[in-house]
Amino acid sequence: MSKIKFGTDGWRAIIAKDYTVDNVKRVTEATARWMLQKSMNKVVVGYDCRFGGKMFSEVVASIFGNFNIKVVIDKNFVSTPMVSLGVTRYDADLGVVITASHNPPSYNGFKLKSSFGGPTLPVHIAEVEAIIPETPLGSTPSIKELEERGLIEYADLEQLYLDHVKANFDLPLMENINLAYDAMYGAGQNVIRRLFPKATLLHCEYNPSFDGQAPEPIHRNLKELSDTLKNNPGLELGVANDGDADRIGLYDEDGEFVDSHHILLLLLYYMKEYKLLDGKVIVTFSVTNKMKNLAEQYGLDLEVTKIGFKYIAEIMTEEDVLVGGEESGGLAIKGHIPERDGIWIALTIMEFMAKTGKSLKELIQDIYAKVGSFKFDRDDLHITEQEKQDIIAKCANGEIKRIGDYEVLDTETIDGFKFVLENEQWVMVRPSGTEPVLRVYAQSMDNDSVRKLLNDAHKTLQA
Repeated sequence: MSKIKFGTDGWRAIIAKDYTVDNVKRVTEATARWMLQKSMNKVVVGYDCRFGGKMFSEVVASIFGNFNIKVVIDKNFVSTPMVSLGVTRYDADLGVVITASHNPPSYNGFKLKSSFGGPTLPVHIAEVEAIIPETPLGSTPSIKELEERGLIEYADLEQLYLDHVKANFDLPLMENINLAYDAMYGAGQNVIRRLFPKATLLHCEYNPSFDGQAPEPIHRNLKELSDTLKNNPGLELGVANDGDADRIGLYDEDGEFVDSHHILLLLLYYMKEYKLLDGKVIVTFSVTNKMKNLAEQYGLDLEVTKIGFKYIAEIMTEEDVLVGGEESGGLAIKGHIPERDGIWIALTIMEFMAKTGKSLKELIQDIYAKVGSFKFDRDDLHITEQEKQDIIAKCANGEIKRIGDYEVLDTETIDGFKFVLENEQWVMVRPSGTEPVLRVYAQSMDNDSVRKLLNDAHKTLQA
């Protein structure tokens, strides 16, 4: 059997190659045995819209039932944040989500959620990983048998989530915002339809192959949403979520993409200046240094972590955190579970717009007045493993002295390599923890400068 390794956010693999029923059984058995070691006896299980989700979730439930662990499960697809919230509301010890998040349609995955309603801590993931058996269990109880033994409880996790939203947002005030929403065929599709019946909806149908497109809410995958806003002047905001709806993509009224760096700045601005809340700011290594600038203006502590929301969640369980987030669209704020949640963040931005009467463009200009304007982009290089290792070695050996027109002033190595250039510009290089790609990030003054910086970085790295 293949070796199973968890990445930055769960175990992910290609369906029918490494992501098989037998391997799902192996991972679930390790999880069940780990739970029993910790005297845990209740788990919430959910699946998103990917191929085989319901089948794999029932395999997971049967394994847990085999170890007499009670399973709370939804019969329909749900988002990752719905499972995380369900863990807290059903007083469960753990959550399992069958999802590969934003990965290509050929993938599925297995995420673990802790009792506090966020990603399971890295130390606990390592403990589960260490006891994954070489071979799967044989016969296990059927779902019907588990129902008869009282080990299955069915839950409506989507309704639970909707009730939570309605208790925390002024929805009547927000319903006047003309919203365009792209579910990317993911698990957020029904929530937005139910909350905002007048919204313009894209890709809000069940399509387990995501029409062949990886459901990652970045601009190159969202051209239709962008064009919808450009061609319909009455629309004020565009929102997209990934396959399990824990990440967000955002567009202003002109169809211009608003990246996670800008969203994080907006969240900090809103939470501090308008909601008058305090707390620590936590960002991952690839987030703009402008967050540090704004946090300092507010007198708030800021901490930078490795890539992966699990590092942010761990701090959120131990300290008072106001805003936390990562470049890839996983963001969290005070007052909700310590979990990235693309829908919750979209609702927060909508509430900010509704309460101020300002457009998203105007709010971003307010941010620029505080920290200066900037642009950001990221390229994913699909290269061979040898080429990837050669580039990483070149970075580690200090061979990157210049990138294009700029001298490297400093190199930061918290997680990958960030090359600091003049005028608050930077380039970062890091292998993905969930896909076989090398990510190259850049920040500069405007879009043309960012593009040139990325192109120059490619030449330098691959020389």
